[in-house]
Amino acid sequence: MSDIAVVLPDGSELSVPGGATVEDAAYEIGPGLGDDTIAGVVDGELVDKAAPLHDGARLEIVTDQSEEYLDVLRHSAAHVFAQALQRLHPETNLAIGPPTDEGFYYDVTGVDLDESDFGELEAEMRDIIEADYPIERRELSREEALAAFDDNPYKTEILHEEAAGEDPVSVYEQDDWRDLCKGPHVDSTGKIGAVKLMNISSAYWRGDEENDQLTRVYGTAFESESDLAEFLEMREEAKDRDHRRIAREMDLFSIPTVTGPGLPLYHPPGKTILSELESYVNDLNRDAGYGEVETPHVFRTELWEQSGHYDNYQDDMFLFDVNDEEYGLKPMNCPGHATIFDQGSWSYRDLPVRYAEHGKVYRKEQRGELSGLSRTWAFTIDDGHLFVEPDQIEAEVRTIMEMIEEVLETFDLDVSVDLATRPEKSVGSDEVWEKAESQLEAVLESSALDWGLEPGDGAFYGPKIDFSFEDALGRSWDGPTVQLDFTMPESFDLTYTGEDNEEHRPVMIHRALYGSYERFFMVLIEHFAGKFPLWLAPEQVRILPISDDNLGYAYRTKNELDGFRVEVEDRDMTIGRKIRAAHDDRVPYMVIVGGDEEKSETISVRDRFENEVGDVDPSEFRAHIEAERDEKRTRPDFIDAE
Repeated sequence: MSDIAVVLPDGSELSVPGGATVEDAAYEIGPGLGDDTIAGVVDGELVDKAAPLHDGARLEIVTDQSEEYLDVLRHSAAHVFAQALQRLHPETNLAIGPPTDEGFYYDVTGVDLDESDFGELEAEMRDIIEADYPIERRELSREEALAAFDDNPYKTEILHEEAAGEDPVSVYEQDDWRDLCKGPHVDSTGKIGAVKLMNISSAYWRGDEENDQLTRVYGTAFESESDLAEFLEMREEAKDRDHRRIAREMDLFSIPTVTGPGLPLYHPPGKTILSELESYVNDLNRDAGYGEVETPHVFRTELWEQSGHYDNYQDDMFLFDVNDEEYGLKPMNCPGHATIFDQGSWSYRDLPVRYAEHGKVYRKEQRGELSGLSRTWAFTIDDGHLFVEPDQIEAEVRTIMEMIEEVLETFDLDVSVDLATRPEKSVGSDEVWEKAESQLEAVLESSALDWGLEPGDGAFYGPKIDFSFEDALGRSWDGPTVQLDFTMPESFDLTYTGEDNEEHRPVMIHRALYGSYERFFMVLIEHFAGKFPLWLAPEQVRILPISDDNLGYAYRTKNELDGFRVEVEDRDMTIGRKIRAAHDDRVPYMVIVGGDEEKSETISVRDRFENEVGDVDPSEFRAHIEAERDEKRTRPDFIDAE
């Protein structure tokens, strides 16, 4: 057996001469590590410690000190929930119960549940945890497994489909209860320190509306009660930052039933923010040499057949017939950009060719998965596609990386970066993939970014660099991406004339600086809790006259701030109420004018953090907010600057 690369919990890496399983490899390094091993990550996949290893595998050892440990613990908590549920309601049928970013869920049928049942279920779960039952992996032959779960149609379907050909299959047991599962799990139920059931929703088996409707119960679990309490406190803050609530308060967008699910309407304040975001990307694109293009929302389906999307995305596309021809709303912009490139005749001297579009796309997500702007049927991508020679890849990717870094720094978002390499199912030669991956790795190495590896997580058409970022609550979101594509140029027979006067195939680079505007807008709303930086704020300054006698001076002051989004508060309210209203509306700056200010031709400035300074020259304030806007600072700082 060839050596296996092993990453230890402290991040160090060494090589060991094989090992039949994850646990075996850990024991080869040392008995202590073997005893502490809970699971492993083999070539990017979290697996049980009993999982076999193949030649040349890359193994990350998972202990209770690893980031992945919480996922393992929560998977076990899902089993504890299912056991508790079947103790109280033996008629329950179990579907699946995976861990999630915030906890776990389990899909069930055969029982009527609502949140009033949570107290009894949590008490039963705590009894199971306190009993500290060993969680033991067993292997059953396919025949034994089918017999054991013959009364459960969901487990039987899994055995016939996902686990088809597997023999034996694994189950996990705790006390007198067991579940069909690949794992991994903690050693015993007592390792789960604290649990909490969160809410109930509905779901369809396998996400298909044609299948059974299931009850989905969400919960969470932690090693300690203090960790759970911290999570629940953070969750309450997340409710305060919920983009749907803030959108209603600030009149940013709505999704009424008449539009259909996942089809947002942007109101003037929301459109103002989106326009500023678009303008920012336009500036970056112009500086980087992109030509702006526009493609229609609808194409004949022959385009999607040519690109391969029809076969892979047909179920997620909106398709319809016109005069006996089939059309589809576009799920992606890239085939349109490839078609534009195909209309030209290109020399190597013309490359790179760079196209950019704020392109609206449509994907028929399941209704149960739609939520505000986080997942919609219609969304806009700040798409960029480049057509390059192979030896131009590194320079172009480096420029894109610099653009992405600038964007994320502008919004004060913490970033993590990963190189996703060739998946098992892919197209292209080993030579092309190795060169492409080495070029992306060289770009990452030359950057100031810390980055990780996602083995086998690339697109089938090429490797990619994925960015994710954390918001103010520490939640991680998928964001910008850079992808190499060797397939679409082949599908569209794209060529350019090389220096040798022969035809050559370009490489296509896909890139997005935000991802989708909808998802990014959602993140910004919650990240800033609606308190947008001055350059994004729908209303940047509100002028508050102390009395109607000062309205004339208020409007003259507004004229001096021409070019900014300024409103005069002329409602019949006390100055205290005016200040509270502007504060509630999250306006970055309030300018207060009264008799003293009018007499001295000055203003008093108050920011939304309740800091205030008087006797300010209006021209001085204007100069400051111009700089604050143009430099895209993340918070009002006029008074801090004083």
